[in-house]
Amino acid sequence: MNEDTNNVLYLYGFTPAGRLPEGPGGAKSEGGVSAGLLKGGIDGAHPPFFQAGGKVAAVLSQVSQSEFCGPTGEKNLQDLAWLAPRACRHQAVLEQVMRLGPVLPARFGTLFSSPAGLEGFMRKHEGAIARFLERVCGQEEWAVKGFLNPERAEAQWVAQWQSREGGLAGLAPGAAYLQEESSRIRARQALDGLLAEACEDLLNALHPLASEIVPRRILARESPEAAREMVLNWALLLRPAAVANFQGRIERANAERNPGGLAFEVSGPWPPYSFCPDLEAKAGSQQK
Repeated sequence: MNEDTNNVLYLYGFTPAGRLPEGPGGAKSEGGVSAGLLKGGIDGAHPPFFQAGGKVAAVLSQVSQSEFCGPTGEKNLQDLAWLAPRACRHQAVLEQVMRLGPVLPARFGTLFSSPAGLEGFMRKHEGAIARFLERVCGQEEWAVKGFLNPERAEAQWVAQWQSREGGLAGLAPGAAYLQEESSRIRARQALDGLLAEACEDLLNALHPLASEIVPRRILARESPEAAREMVLNWALLLRPAAVANFQGRIERANAERNPGGLAFEVSGPWPPYSFCPDLEAKAGSQQK
């Protein structure tokens, strides 16, 4: 670290030490630090570097502790204008590392107050990190999300049920109300069953392509007025050779007659966030 005692180490993630190429001109300093290979950095001022320790290497930058901790840090982490560009830089560094080899991404804002704290953490978790990197080597994370407009889908099914039952014309108000509620309940049940069937069919089609598939948290609508609702969120671990087949399968699923306008969306490749072990390095935490 430099002479600024306010500086701490910012962790992007880990990668195999044995896969690190040398920096420009063979630049490699004492302590296993390989410099000059990565561009950018979380604060735009301090470039990332590698710090090797045993079988693994940490991907790091120096940052100002006050930017992430204390009153200023708390304010920054609640400020989207401050947070968004740094989250993008964090991701950009990890994408550069992915081109060199497998990566175990750290959560945004993971700090170490000293090189000794980082070295102790790496010694403690070297085995778990190395096993994870071996497991994901040559693979990428891709995401599949499913969306539909539940109000429109339900209205369509209610109309179908009412049509089958002869509609509401001629019924007394009380009977019409009961008939409409009955149609609504049946429509919801039918829609739920068809959605579950469509998602299961897609999952069965994707399983042969992915080494792992894990469910992720279903995110709420961005606002009550938003037209679409997320009903499916999966992360897949794929080899590059399987990506075209995977994308084609999603396209075919979207071309099918899906219930309620169900639509699947794909994104990736990403660092394998969804498959990481818990190494006690929580987002925004500072290690000793």
